[in-house]
Amino acid sequence: MQPQGPLPPLRKIRVAELAELPQQIIRTDDDVAAWHKTRGYRDYWLFLLRLNEAVANQEVPQTDGSCGPAAAALISILNELDSWIDDIPPLQSPQRFGNLAFRTWGDRLTQRSDQLLESLLGPELRPVIPYVKPIFVTSFGSFLRMDYGTGHETSFAMFLCCLTLVRFFEPSPDQERELVLRVFVRYMRLCWRLQDVYKLEPAGSHGVWGLDDYCFLGYVFGSAQLREQTEFPVSAILRPSLPQNNLYCMCITRIHQVKHGPFHEHSSQLYAIATGVPSWAKVNSGLLKMYEGEVLSKRVVVQHLPLGGLLSLDED
Repeated sequence: MQPQGPLPPLRKIRVAELAELPQQIIRTDDDVAAWHKTRGYRDYWLFLLRLNEAVANQEVPQTDGSCGPAAAALISILNELDSWIDDIPPLQSPQRFGNLAFRTWGDRLTQRSDQLLESLLGPELRPVIPYVKPIFVTSFGSFLRMDYGTGHETSFAMFLCCLTLVRFFEPSPDQERELVLRVFVRYMRLCWRLQDVYKLEPAGSHGVWGLDDYCFLGYVFGSAQLREQTEFPVSAILRPSLPQNNLYCMCITRIHQVKHGPFHEHSSQLYAIATGVPSWAKVNSGLLKMYEGEVLSKRVVVQHLPLGGLLSLDED
């Protein structure tokens, strides 16, 4: 589902126009179908397409160079959340998945989220906080089930979308590029550390038949990065020592760190892409369709997303 021609700009929302706060409203498959017809869903999908286009033929910076003040402020908060892992070490536990210390980390996030968001948004956008707080808190995993998956990743992307709708971030290619190559990369690394330290279970894993136990958007953005070049073919991801300036390769490298055995056995979908899809452009368009079908259309994934508010439930 790649765009035909230039994408329209993302609209601007004034908080004064809003009525309902976001909440979990999806209970049935019919609710999912109805959500797909809302203005909020269309806004989110347009936002993802714009991010996808912004990173085409771009690399992940290999240094902590300067970025815009809005992106830098959010990265600073993600750094603070990462430091909490040092404050809250895992408890000694025989359980394979789900260390109870993750709930302590989550309690701190819940208790301090207003303060964090106020420091991020400043006085002018303070009225936005009740509309983004539930989405932000949902972005790092379930503190009850002690798991993490594509729904939580989607929640963080929706958080970025909401901050763009109120113009904390501008919907310009430069800022959209920063959102992926700096902010999302930092978020991804934080979530990897949360998964490792607190042994988070994959939420809704499809096992060997899923794309990845924990994430999806890194593959979408990474394939967009590679879409307009020919030096690194799709099959090259099967070779060791992948370059770390690309999100797709970073995610594949991560799989090799946490899974053992033949790649074609534990990651059959990714292996099938590497051996059967001829170009990165086709990988990118196929993954966008797969994300909509396997993540945004699955009730068990999206039922936990807080919707409404900035992500309007009005029919589009």
